[in-house]
Amino acid sequence: MSDNLTDTQKPKGVIQQTITEVTQPFKDLFKASRALWGVNVSYLLEGLIYFGMLTLLTLYFNDYVKLNDINAGQMVGFLTAGITFSMLLLGAAVDIVGVRMSMIVSVLFMLAGRVLLTLAPSLSSSTGFYSTTNLLAVCGMLGIIIGYGMYQPACYAAVKEFTSEKNSAMGYAMLYALMNLGGFLPGLISPPIRRSFGMIGVFWAYNILTFVGLLVIVILITKKAMAAAKKQAELDTANETPKLHQIAAEPEVTAEPETLKEKFKYYFKNFPLRDKRFLFFIFILIPVQTLFAHNWLTLPAYCKRAFTGLVSDNFELFVNINPILIFILTPMIAALTIKKDTYRMMILGTLVMASPTFLLAMGPSIYTLFAFSIIMTIGEAMWQPRFLQWVAEIAPKGMTGIYMGIGQFPWFLTKVVTSLYSGWFLMHYCPEGVTPDKMNTQFMWMIYGFIAIISPIGLFLARKWMIKGFKVKAN
Repeated sequence: MSDNLTDTQKPKGVIQQTITEVTQPFKDLFKASRALWGVNVSYLLEGLIYFGMLTLLTLYFNDYVKLNDINAGQMVGFLTAGITFSMLLLGAAVDIVGVRMSMIVSVLFMLAGRVLLTLAPSLSSSTGFYSTTNLLAVCGMLGIIIGYGMYQPACYAAVKEFTSEKNSAMGYAMLYALMNLGGFLPGLISPPIRRSFGMIGVFWAYNILTFVGLLVIVILITKKAMAAAKKQAELDTANETPKLHQIAAEPEVTAEPETLKEKFKYYFKNFPLRDKRFLFFIFILIPVQTLFAHNWLTLPAYCKRAFTGLVSDNFELFVNINPILIFILTPMIAALTIKKDTYRMMILGTLVMASPTFLLAMGPSIYTLFAFSIIMTIGEAMWQPRFLQWVAEIAPKGMTGIYMGIGQFPWFLTKVVTSLYSGWFLMHYCPEGVTPDKMNTQFMWMIYGFIAIISPIGLFLARKWMIKGFKVKAN
C-alpha cells in the first residue's frame, strides 16, 4: 500500500516539504540581489509599522480624540478600506514613474501621514468627531492611504523585475512571509515602549522606523543595484533548463484576433457581475471575513478592557498572534491539503475559521483566547489561499484579470461594513471604564460567531448549484 503513495503523501515527505516551504524564503533572502534585499527589508519594516499602528488606532481615537467606540471604528474603517480602494486607483502609477521612485514617494507620503497622525493631539486641544484634532488625524490617514496605494503594488512589481521566471514564485512567497513576520513583531516591541512613553511614544517609534525604511530604499535600491538585479534575473532565466528555455523562447501560437464587436459581446456576456454564481461566491465570504476586521477593530479593545494583568498589559502581543501563526501554518496546511477539492476546502476552512468565535462567547479567558487565535488561523490557512485559485478556475478564457479584481471588492466592503457596527457592540458589551465582571462580551462574540458561520453554511447549501455551474474538477 505504501508503494502507491507519492513522496508528498508520505508523512516524512509532508514534514520535509513543510519545513522546506517555511525555511526556503529565508534561505533565498540571503541569496537575493541587493535591490531585492532592499524590497524585502523595506516590506518587513512596513509590515511591522502598519500592523503595529493599526492595533492601537481604535484606542488612539478613544484616548486622544475622545471619540466613542462607534466613531473610532469608523475612523479605522476609513483607513483600512481607503487603502484597499487606493490600490485600485494608484497601482497604475508604478508603471508610469517606476519601482524605485514609486517606493520613495509612497514612503514619503506614509511618513508625512504618520507624523501628522502622531502630532494631531498636540497640535489641537479640541476633541470630538468634528474637532480640529480629528480633522488633522484624517489628513494624516489620507497620507497613509495614498502612500500605501502605491507602495504595495510597487513592491510586487519590483519582485517581478528583480527575479527570474524560475524563482519569481519564491520571491512573492518571501514578501508574504516577511509581511506576516512583520505583523507579529509589534506584539514584542509595542508593550514596553507604551508602558514607558505612552501610545504616542509607540507612534514616534514607528515614525522613526518609517524613516529607516526610506533610507533602506534609497541606499539599497539604487539605479545601479536595480540594473544588476535585472541583469542577473535575465541570466538566471537564460540558464534555466533547456526545456524551460525552449518553451519560453518559442513564439506563442494564438488564434486570429476577434473583431472589436465580437470582443465586446464576449466581454459583456461573461462580465463577472452578470454571473450569479460568482457573485454569490464572493459575497457569501463577507460574513467570515468580518473576523479579519475584528482583529484590529475589536480584539485590541477586548483584550485591554475585558482582561486584567498579563493580557491587558500586553494586548498588542495577544492581538498579533495570528500573523506568526499564518507564517508557520499556511505552508503546512497547503502541503497536507494540496490534493483536496478546492470548493470542499472553502467549506471546511470557513467552518473551522468561524467556529472558535463561539469559544470567546464562553467569557474572557487566556485559554479560549489562544484557542480562538490558533483554530481561526488554521481555518484561514485552509481557505484563504484557495480563494484566488477558485476565482481563477471559474473565470472564462481571457477574463481572469477582471475576475480577480472584482473578486477583491467584497474585502473592501467587509472593512467598511464591519467598522460601522463593531464600535456599537464595544460600547454596549465591552465598554471602557467598566470592570470585566460587569461586561457582556459573551453575547458580543456569540453574535459575531453567528455572523461568521453564515459563510460555511451558505457555501454548503449551495454546493451542488455551484459545482454544477462551474464544473470544478474533483480529485
